[in-house]
Amino acid sequence: MRESGGYARERWNRCRALGTANPLVVDIGVALLVQAAMTMPFVVPRPADLPPATWPAYGLTTLTVIPLVWRRRAPVAVLLAVLAASALYKLALEGPGQPLPYTGLVIVYTIAALSPPAKRLATTILLLAAIPASVGLNTRSARELTFSFFVFAAAYVFGRLTDARRRANRIEAEQAAARERARIAREMHDILSHAVSLMIVQAEAGPVAVRTAPERAEAAFDAISEAGRDAMVQLRRMLGVLREGDEPGGAPREPQPGLAGLPGLLDRIRASGLDVVYGTTGAARPLPDTIGATVFRIVQEALTNTVKHAAARTVSVRLTYGEGDVCVEVVDDGRGPRSGSGGGHGLVGIRERAAAHGGTAVTGQGPDGRGFEVRVRVPVPSVAGVTR
Repeated sequence: MRESGGYARERWNRCRALGTANPLVVDIGVALLVQAAMTMPFVVPRPADLPPATWPAYGLTTLTVIPLVWRRRAPVAVLLAVLAASALYKLALEGPGQPLPYTGLVIVYTIAALSPPAKRLATTILLLAAIPASVGLNTRSARELTFSFFVFAAAYVFGRLTDARRRANRIEAEQAAARERARIAREMHDILSHAVSLMIVQAEAGPVAVRTAPERAEAAFDAISEAGRDAMVQLRRMLGVLREGDEPGGAPREPQPGLAGLPGLLDRIRASGLDVVYGTTGAARPLPDTIGATVFRIVQEALTNTVKHAAARTVSVRLTYGEGDVCVEVVDDGRGPRSGSGGGHGLVGIRERAAAHGGTAVTGQGPDGRGFEVRVRVPVPSVAGVTR
């Protein structure tokens, strides 16, 4: 999975570099490509009954191409320059014709893709007058008129489709960034809220323990230190993941905490003085890494809320392994839901984590009207669909 992820990230970096290439270099390349296409009639042998291609004609053809270098910065001015040079070519010189109006198509596409509605409307009106005039200077045939309108309309449509795709990609990127910010906010909240809550509880109990049971005071300070170190480790891990996309060849990202980290989490909670009862129901089995991390964070946030708000003595944590899901149940014997509170960021985060996997979360008063409970169901994909 890491190799495929690194390959996808490398591909994305290459695509991003291509998309952010110097626009002037791209435009020069486009102009050279158009120049090569317009050179073909000058190098292909002409019938004997036609006048030979001349260098002045070729030079004037080149003048219709050069303005394309500035097509992004002044597209309408470039269009006017191209039309003027093309008209001069038709009126002043007898040169080989072109199978397609390459320069005009390129600049119409550019205007359709990059310009605001007012400039696009002005371009449309200008073309409605310029195309019949150009046909009148050439064959004066309905066939050429119809073909000219078709190819310029196609160039305009392709430009609008490019703009629509660019806008869609921008919206998708913004939505992805918003989802990533929300994910990082949840992780930061869970890490810091859990660690700080434990440190506050231990720090408040420390002075009392110093006077009454010095050995417990030492344990409280050890618990504060352990909570702080654990928070720092997890924060460094998250910051390393954030930096990984910008640092080629960076260290592989460390795994998120999962079910294997639950015993250590429960021990830290027990060190705060809360009696934690843990058990499982059903056939315990390994879970995909993403679901294991979600279960860990849900249990962590539920226990953090218990420590911060419940004034409980006992909390029960139970995992139930179903045939196609895993259920998490955290129930304490504390004061129950706070009146007038719909749940803070932690409970919202629990619901979001469950919903991200297609699961559900229910929070509220515990059994028999006592305490507070968190019940979460997370679907677990079949073995064939598990990705790690």
